[in-house]
Amino acid sequence: MPENKTPGPKTIIEKKKKYLIPCVYHFYKNPPHIIRGQGLYLYDSQGRQYMDFYSGVSVNALGHCHPEITDAICRQVKTLQHTTTIYLTEPIVNLAEQVAQILPGKLCRTFFCCSGSEANEGAALLATLYTGRSEFLALQNGLHGRTKLGMSLTGLSFWRTDPNPVGGITHIPAPTCYRCPFGQSYGQCQFQCIQAAEQAILTSTSGKPAAMFVEPIQGNGGIQVPPAEYYPKLRQVLDKYQMLLIADEVQTGFGRTGGMFAMDHWDVIPDIITGGKALGGGTPVGFFSTTEEIAQCYTRPGASTFGGNPVTATAALAFLNVLQRDGLVNRSQKLGRQLLKSLQTVLGKHPFVADIRGKGLMVGVELMASKTIDAPTMTDTVLENMKDSGFLLGKTGPRRNVLTFMPPLIVEEQQIHQVVNELGTVLDVIQ
Repeated sequence: MPENKTPGPKTIIEKKKKYLIPCVYHFYKNPPHIIRGQGLYLYDSQGRQYMDFYSGVSVNALGHCHPEITDAICRQVKTLQHTTTIYLTEPIVNLAEQVAQILPGKLCRTFFCCSGSEANEGAALLATLYTGRSEFLALQNGLHGRTKLGMSLTGLSFWRTDPNPVGGITHIPAPTCYRCPFGQSYGQCQFQCIQAAEQAILTSTSGKPAAMFVEPIQGNGGIQVPPAEYYPKLRQVLDKYQMLLIADEVQTGFGRTGGMFAMDHWDVIPDIITGGKALGGGTPVGFFSTTEEIAQCYTRPGASTFGGNPVTATAALAFLNVLQRDGLVNRSQKLGRQLLKSLQTVLGKHPFVADIRGKGLMVGVELMASKTIDAPTMTDTVLENMKDSGFLLGKTGPRRNVLTFMPPLIVEEQQIHQVVNELGTVLDVIQ
């Protein structure tokens, strides 16, 4: 029976088609109408339960409606909901203090905004102010937002809606060892991906770009994990040309990959980190953080109407408390290994599985075509069938053929086995 009286998916889709801009799309041919969430589960208008292994695209790191976060939000909403940054409130400075304590290296200053897109815009501005330069490098297949500049920095055609991108941005091949863009194999290559970065600086720019944007692990690019040597070598190249390194940790930050930040895996400290998603505990959040020296170049007024508002800052403080108190970063690393092992055991030799990769609880399964279905259609079919079985996964990749696992960090080992076994069953019946 339905949980309450609702118009149902059909009526909502009709309104969506009539009133929303068409770019706002949704998964599934037959989408459920989601009305409630608790922990690892979502519930639709018909009372069906779904195990959520996508976490609202890495937002709900503590699951849905975590009681400590929702209680903190409710208390704050009843006390002080909004003032903007031009008035003095305590939650925003307490949050900045807590973020400073977990940032790597000398990063200690933060600007709060409302989304990852806005954070990347701010990081680009900060890099320009500090260096006095205006050009940027970015990776092919990276995703850095839906704004004018964010789309231009993005190296995925699927997300580059703007027909006239911003100039002064050069994209270089991403360090993807599976299907290496240079046709090499790891252990035998000469790191042409690093050589490509320096070559681009010398031949496609003025020779003095401001910075390079990277996602430490590409999310929408298909959960691409670079080789261990990549970021240390890249840092050397950027330092040679006095360029800043900007790490877009919007998806990867706060334990998602088994480190507090994904760049921690390679012991490389960026000059600017951008983030958001998980930090807000389900409320809209974005931020960019940097060193004392770089921060001092941004002194003209830069207020944010909603950035760091009391409700979001309070939710973020509650999130960080639970994340650290419950040891969820290390837990993500441990359960991520279990997820990869389970996927390899069940799907490692499956004829439709091309590759399994990831770090922590950020894992991708790249699918390939059958004799009758191409890889993107295969992926959509699997997602639909998994949904019908009560499991929600994501999809990413340049061809949209990578099944994406980003469950809440509170996921249990038994739930991992449950979703992986169901995926094996779903793939087995596809021809």
